[in-house]
Amino acid sequence: MSDSSDNRERVTYGDEKVERGSGGETHQVGARGRPTLTTAQGAPVADDQNTLRVGERGPAALEDFHFREKIFHFDHERIPERVVHARGYGAHGYFENYAPLTDITRADPFQKAGQRTPVFVRFSTVAGNKGSPDLARDVRGFAVKLYTQEGNWDLVGNNIPVFFIQDAIKFPDLIHAAKQEPDRGFPQAATAHDNFWDFASLMPESTHMLMWVMSDRAIPRSFRFMEGFGVHTFRLVNAAGESTFVKFHWKPVLGMQSVLWNEAVKLNGADPDFHRRDLWDAIQSGNFPEWELGLQLFDDDFADEFDFDVLDATKIIPEELVPVQRVGRLVLDRVVDNFFAETEQVAFCTQNVVPGIDFTNDPLLQGRNFSYLDTQLSRLGSPNFTQIPVNAPKCPFANFQQDGHMAMINPVGQVNFEPNSKTGASSGPRENPKAGYRTYPAVEGGEMRRVRPASFADHYSQAAQFYASQTPIEQKHIADSFVFELSKVDTPAIRERMVANLRNVNDQLAATIADGLGLPQVPPASPAAAEPRLDLPISPALSILRNPPESLAGRKIGALVTDGTNAAIVAKLADALAAENVVLEIVAPKIGGAKLSDGKLLPADQKIDGGPSVLYDAVVVLASAAGAELLAPDATTKDFISDAFAHCKFIGYVDSAVPLLDGAGVAPDADDGLVPLNGRNGVAKFVKACQAGRFWDRELLVDQT
Repeated sequence: MSDSSDNRERVTYGDEKVERGSGGETHQVGARGRPTLTTAQGAPVADDQNTLRVGERGPAALEDFHFREKIFHFDHERIPERVVHARGYGAHGYFENYAPLTDITRADPFQKAGQRTPVFVRFSTVAGNKGSPDLARDVRGFAVKLYTQEGNWDLVGNNIPVFFIQDAIKFPDLIHAAKQEPDRGFPQAATAHDNFWDFASLMPESTHMLMWVMSDRAIPRSFRFMEGFGVHTFRLVNAAGESTFVKFHWKPVLGMQSVLWNEAVKLNGADPDFHRRDLWDAIQSGNFPEWELGLQLFDDDFADEFDFDVLDATKIIPEELVPVQRVGRLVLDRVVDNFFAETEQVAFCTQNVVPGIDFTNDPLLQGRNFSYLDTQLSRLGSPNFTQIPVNAPKCPFANFQQDGHMAMINPVGQVNFEPNSKTGASSGPRENPKAGYRTYPAVEGGEMRRVRPASFADHYSQAAQFYASQTPIEQKHIADSFVFELSKVDTPAIRERMVANLRNVNDQLAATIADGLGLPQVPPASPAAAEPRLDLPISPALSILRNPPESLAGRKIGALVTDGTNAAIVAKLADALAAENVVLEIVAPKIGGAKLSDGKLLPADQKIDGGPSVLYDAVVVLASAAGAELLAPDATTKDFISDAFAHCKFIGYVDSAVPLLDGAGVAPDADDGLVPLNGRNGVAKFVKACQAGRFWDRELLVDQT
């Protein structure tokens, strides 16, 4: 039988209906006329949601041919850039251990107080291609390669402690959905489209991650102001073979800070390399970015009693329940010599661990351990990618691996195998039962099945906890983000299904989003696999605004100057900000600078139409009376002031610049976020006010939608 509508021919083999396409390809036809999902070899797939594992919470089985084929094909879809995390930037540094941790781990970096381990760190966005902008709303990769004395340890994490999916078999589907739609090739580096939200709305396990991604965590001020997480539960193992569960945290010494969405959109236009430039400038100026490594440690008894499964990557352990112990510091003090040779060619693999670090049966982690190594072959073209300097261990290493594309290191002499009967150095390396890596002997057992354990079933409770833990301003931003993203979805049913899911998180949030989308009514809540708990205690650690920076260090303030600007105020401001380790950039009508009231030329860092206020954490408007008259009709000057006001930034000003504020529609006495600098204490008051980061009381006045 032929079907002229889609040029497909249906034939029958025994009891099985098969559809043959115009190109000769065939596939089985299942329920409701849909084709049956099969492997590339044509074997029908019974379960595409779960990897094959030993027992409900056991390890993944290597014989899972469907998973291996799916991941294998996914890993090789793109060349040469990374399939995910293509947009990245890296730097060198060191990890310094605070005190011996020999009671919990034999891992080399934690053996002595003050011990320093060289590191290379790569930050990245997930969804965008190499040419995408830095300020896309996205997860940020936070990958750390530690060159220990017993080999390389790759702690490959993100700036968000949970993930979209529980099982690695769904990773290709997630990324396919999040990337640009295949028929049109856009949108780039954005999830605001049908494919992503169709997938997300049908995957309730993604809800917790969606709350984080729709929060300000997904648009950080810079890499220096964001946290990092290992995401999974790992094991630490001491010399006696005793195991302790651990979750890894990176805490920024400068504190947390993000930008507003409207600000991010404009930053992407003003400087698509904003995060890269910030990291480069900080290191080059000697303001070395720094994080502290924190550990959440717990044992099997706690793991068994915890409300959620510690093997579930869509869950966190609240810091109030298991405090984060800070055990060392990460310092980035050297930029790369060559971006391609280091940042592009660095290869991170979650399977790269050292004695004292071990895995758990987290099904997402198990899949990553398989996938990452396979990916490097596609990206770097050879199994010898470990010989590239940025990937090579800095400790002695020896093996019998040889040949392959671009082999730089090969066995010397006759022997290239083990065991062998040769003696001395010519016999080559030997295994070392005493010092070698030993896997923790966890006891495993159970039926081999494709199954999701019941302990993974609650998809909404921690999402509700995250939302409840935010300040009202942060909750508003989450709702605004959902409305923006879903407003780009063309299919009404997808929008409604997502709102229905969110009713399991917070009814008011769902109602706000429904209203913002213009839905005729709030849809009923989607059925939940497990009844969500809406009474989990607030966790202040989950909020950015509840954990503001303790100082102004690391921030950047822009000063708009003109010919005739008061030199004394500029000098006083420069001294006050330098004392706080704040960068002051001069913005002027011309890049050559401005001649101040003392007759001296002050060079400019930015020309006004190339230095918008979105580049700065706060601004000061120091125009002289003549300068204000010159700039009054200039549109970019108006934007400089009006954007700073709309983005809730503190604005310092001198009396002579008031006409510029008026021209931008900003009344000098509009709120306490506008600080006059004239007078003996004006500069000091401004610097003190900036400590708050932003003047959030202005938010509802400048954003009525």
